[in-house]
Amino acid sequence: MFHHGPRTTDEMNFGLVAAWGRYPIVVAEALRRQGYRVICVGVRDHADAAALRPLCDEYRDISWARLGEAIRYFRRHGVRRATLAGKFHKVRMFRRFAGFTLIPDWTTLKTFYAHLIARTKDRRDDTLLSAIVNACAERGITLVPATDFAPELLVKLGQLSGGKLTAAERQDIDFGWRIAKELGRLDIGQCAVVKGRAILAVEAVEGTDECIRRAGQLCPTGGFTVVKVAKPQQDMRFDVPTIGLGTLETLAAVGGRVLAVEAGKTIIVDEPEVVAFAQRHKITVVAVTDGAAAELRDAA
Repeated sequence: MFHHGPRTTDEMNFGLVAAWGRYPIVVAEALRRQGYRVICVGVRDHADAAALRPLCDEYRDISWARLGEAIRYFRRHGVRRATLAGKFHKVRMFRRFAGFTLIPDWTTLKTFYAHLIARTKDRRDDTLLSAIVNACAERGITLVPATDFAPELLVKLGQLSGGKLTAAERQDIDFGWRIAKELGRLDIGQCAVVKGRAILAVEAVEGTDECIRRAGQLCPTGGFTVVKVAKPQQDMRFDVPTIGLGTLETLAAVGGRVLAVEAGKTIIVDEPEVVAFAQRHKITVVAVTDGAAAELRDAA
């Protein structure tokens, strides 16, 4: 394991809950560069343990249903601050016998009893993740945004790849933006796929890639626009919209032509590789804001 040398305060012990994707790896690298001792809990069947272990001072693979075990692990290693990074495959909650195969511990049962058993509370992303934040806070661990330590990952306003947007594409970005923002406000999803100001697909529990694939099945001629935004009530501690090479590969495979994301509130992982791939496959990637999306429509 990697060691940074002796530390005298718990402030340098930083917890990382790593889920699926490259994002947790990039966050671990950023924390390491800043001199933190990285204490990582890798979510079983999600995290890339082989890539994370060399970057972390301590690493443990734990089921997402063992929240108490994760908190005890952090506390044992002097962690008082932690962050969440990566995607949780929420759809696995709905698999047959999921409760028996995951074997939740007492803290998990207590935290999610109202959501999963009594069903007096909903299971929207914000609701479930807020319950995790509160459970950690009650036990002395504060969850903070990962982007505080890697702000360079937030995509900047402007066009990253591709040629000049057509009038139809500009209209579709504005139209899809308004739909995606409403999805986010309702905490359903963060992505809408549009062609000719018609909605082809919207994201729910399946995630962005599956949403894009479904659009490709429904519109085999391709040429559509994908719009991915932050929620109006976005909590930057979790569920921040993220794109990476996988997003672009999915888009290219089904013939999508434009990807519009929200500037300043979307994480882009491995940006040079993403832009190079987009250029090779003639995909336009643009980062806009609320006002810029409306300007695109007005300019069409």
